[in-house]
Amino acid sequence: MPAHATFSPPLATPAGAPPHGLQRLRWPAPALLSWLSAWLLTAGLRGLGASPWLSLATGMVCAGALAMAWPGLSTWRRMILGAGFPVAMLGSGLAQGVPAWAWLLPLGLLMLAYPLKAWRDAPLFPTPPDALHGLARLVPLPAGGEGAAMLDAGCGLGQGLQALHGEFPQAALRGTEWSWPLALAARWRCGFAQVRRGDLWADDWSGLRLVYLFQRPESMARAWAKACAEMAPGSWLVSLDFPVPGVAPAGVLRRDAAQPVWVYRIENRRPVAASSGSMPPPRRR
Repeated sequence: MPAHATFSPPLATPAGAPPHGLQRLRWPAPALLSWLSAWLLTAGLRGLGASPWLSLATGMVCAGALAMAWPGLSTWRRMILGAGFPVAMLGSGLAQGVPAWAWLLPLGLLMLAYPLKAWRDAPLFPTPPDALHGLARLVPLPAGGEGAAMLDAGCGLGQGLQALHGEFPQAALRGTEWSWPLALAARWRCGFAQVRRGDLWADDWSGLRLVYLFQRPESMARAWAKACAEMAPGSWLVSLDFPVPGVAPAGVLRRDAAQPVWVYRIENRRPVAASSGSMPPPRRR
C-alpha cells in the first residue's frame, strides 16, 4: 500500500446488523435499568437494617460501576448514568438520615478512579469495540502479530487492549494506566495482556513494535516526539481520532460514522513536524 494512503476496511459486522447483548438497549434504557438496580440494592440493604449512609454508599458504587462498564455509551451518557442515582436520592425518602458528608462520596470515588495527575491526559473515553477493525491489514506484521510487543498507553478499562487483541491475537500486549482502580479492572477484563499501573509518559517505549493511543489533540505532538526518540525505525504509532499535527500518516482507517484511526510509521529517531522546525523531547513526570 502506498504511503499516505487512505484505507477503508469493511465494517466489523454487516451493514444494518443489530448490536449484541446490552448494546441492543436504546437510551435511556441503560440509565433506567442502572438506576433501578442501584435503588433496589439500596432499598434492600435498608430493609435488612443497614445504616442509611452505608446503603446509599453501596448504591452509589453500584451506579458508578455500571456507568463505567456498560458497553457502547458516550462519555456524557456515562456521566449522566453515574450521577443520576445520587441526585434522585436527594429527593427520596431513602436519603433521610444520611449525613451531609456522605454526599461527598461520589466525588471521592471519582478522585480515586481518576486522580488529579491523570487530568492532564485524556479523560476516560473507551475505545469502541470495532474501532481498530482492519488495522492488521495496514500494519505489516507477522500473522496475528506473533511475537510483536504492543502497548495501549493509557488503557483505561481495557477496551483498546481488546480491540488490539482482535486484530493481533498473537501479539504480546501490554497496558499502562495511571488510575489503579481502572488498571485493576483492565487486568481483570484482559487476561491475555499484561496491565500495570504507571505513567504512560514515563514508560520506556523501546522494544515495542506498536503503541496505541486514544489521547487528547494536545498530547499528540508529545507522543510523536517520544515515539521517535525511543521506538526503533519500522515501529508504529497508532492514534484513534486525533492526528499528529504537521506529520503525514502512513495510512488512515476510515469508516462511515466512525472515528478515524491515524497510523504513523517511525522512520528515524528524530521527530519531524511540518508545523515547526524542531520539537523538544517530552517532559518526564
